[in-house]
Amino acid sequence: MANNIKTSLIISTYNWPEALSLCLLSVSKQSIMPDEVIIADDGSTWETLALVEKYIKDFPVPLRYVWQEDEGFQLAKIRNKAIAQAQHEYIIQIDGDLTLHKHFIKDHIELSQKGAFITGSRVLMDKSRTEVVMKNNQTQTGLLLPGLKNHTNRMRIKFLRDYFADRYKQGDNLYLRGCNMAFWKSDLIKVNGYNEDFCGWGKEDNEIAVRLINSGIKKRAIKFGGVVFHMYHGNHCLVRNHENEHRLAHAIKDKITYCSRGISQYYQFAPQPQMSI
Repeated sequence: MANNIKTSLIISTYNWPEALSLCLLSVSKQSIMPDEVIIADDGSTWETLALVEKYIKDFPVPLRYVWQEDEGFQLAKIRNKAIAQAQHEYIIQIDGDLTLHKHFIKDHIELSQKGAFITGSRVLMDKSRTEVVMKNNQTQTGLLLPGLKNHTNRMRIKFLRDYFADRYKQGDNLYLRGCNMAFWKSDLIKVNGYNEDFCGWGKEDNEIAVRLINSGIKKRAIKFGGVVFHMYHGNHCLVRNHENEHRLAHAIKDKITYCSRGISQYYQFAPQPQMSI
């Protein structure tokens, strides 16, 4: 894919401005910048807005902020709102508790392909390593430092990145990381974006991937590229996980391509559903 596509980087966040600050710092150091950055805030208090306002002044690309009331974990909803406001054709999606390798955006652009979406991986930091990088404002982490897991996910090797794009776990439609994905905006609109029936942590990213695949959009993997480092935090609440698992199973079994409560709520005109949950 040509490198002249226009990209919107969407960063989801909730009440961790210290991590978001480090994430934005890593974005500002990209070898190829996104054309805009949108913070998708699922109900944080004023400290996050204050941080974003501080960064807006000197950020190298337009930086915008989308916020919603805190009514529990509603990642699907805030992502839809941010995607609806995105100005560009290609959406790269991350979480605000990541720092990005300097070629992260470059890797995603180079692997972009019409008729496909991309899912990446992550390097996990333990608690002590997270404390070190946050204390020292470090956006890049060496391959051999202690406190990191998923060793192969640290490596950026271009020929392996390209080789595995259409080979890595192609038979596993549920393999993905919602914190490191990329889509054509037109494909997201086609399936009506995220399903907002998903509340509470888990499976909203798997389910949108299933609907994309059901609609004929191919999954590609970004391994040995698109490297991100995930800062340590406590576990998510899984109280709604059973319901979300059921919705995911329904999308798989009935080959769902379109959700009823999706991104169309934020557009004046919306595509007609093919199959509806």
